[in-house]
Amino acid sequence: MVTASSTADTEHALSEVAYYHEAYWPGGSGDWFKSLLLFFDGIALLVPDYMWDRPLFSDPNLAQPLVDQGLLHRLSPETLVDEDTAVALTDLLDKLINSGAFDDLDRGTAFAELSHSRLGGYAAAGLTEIVLEQLRERGLARHSEDGVSVPLHPAVRAFVLVVLPQLLRAPAEAAGYALQPVSFRNRWLQALLDTLDTPALPTAGHVVALDLEQVTLDLSTISLDEVLDFRRQHGAEHRTYARALRHFVRDLASLDPKEQEQAFADRREALADTADELRRLARKAWRRPLATFGLGIAGSAVSLAAGNPIPAALTAAGALLGFRRQADPASAYTYLFRAQERLNRR
Repeated sequence: MVTASSTADTEHALSEVAYYHEAYWPGGSGDWFKSLLLFFDGIALLVPDYMWDRPLFSDPNLAQPLVDQGLLHRLSPETLVDEDTAVALTDLLDKLINSGAFDDLDRGTAFAELSHSRLGGYAAAGLTEIVLEQLRERGLARHSEDGVSVPLHPAVRAFVLVVLPQLLRAPAEAAGYALQPVSFRNRWLQALLDTLDTPALPTAGHVVALDLEQVTLDLSTISLDEVLDFRRQHGAEHRTYARALRHFVRDLASLDPKEQEQAFADRREALADTADELRRLARKAWRRPLATFGLGIAGSAVSLAAGNPIPAALTAAGALLGFRRQADPASAYTYLFRAQERLNRR
């Protein structure tokens, strides 16, 4: 049994990295990641071997310095997506395909490539091909055009990218990382919640905190050296706040609806107090008008009612929700971060 204290000790022993779901961040958004450095030990990307240098080319002014500082971690799906992960992923896809979860998708939308390695093609090629053939038969995937990636319907691709960090936490921990999924688009959080809402997954009630406490200032216009100096002074307070959000999901989702309402109000009040202190530290340090930076979270906890074991048919769901991993057991979540457009005058 994993206790709260042992979970906390494990979290501290691992490098808590903000995991971004794409292999590199889109143009114009990379500077936002500097603010995330306050809350996590670094940034992690799952980068296929054939794209290994793409993050550096897409944003050399930030990505290369982060690599030099040991703050940008490129993880290889060719090695990290192991057989257990591939089996869990293909099992979940198979269940969703055959339950009709993707039947109403518009087949006329533009497809987008996803590397074969992130689909589990290196670890369990046969299983991956069976699932891809099912998707092709339903007009949701096409044959590879480059030999290393697969064109997928964007909704199916989003499902894979949202599920992967949940599945990958166990092998990532073996490599020393506690993956903390992050996104700056609501649609990725909705994709996670839609995944958790499927009948095959034994999840407790959803917890959503998308109001985004304005916990600090957007540091995109601040030099990386200044950000790192502020991080050395006040990173501990910011990382404590991020851990509190994770525990918010884990603890609150497992309560019954009547208990949730009061617990939600109590926890939100505590988080708001912490956010006020983080804003005070940021204003004192920078003494200039900067846009605000918000950090929220959405997710769910697995239902452990009556201590019933998960049936064999739900093995993949058990893997998804973390029964094999050490940090944050029995929860699945994604952080949402957003740099606000308005200036911070609070």
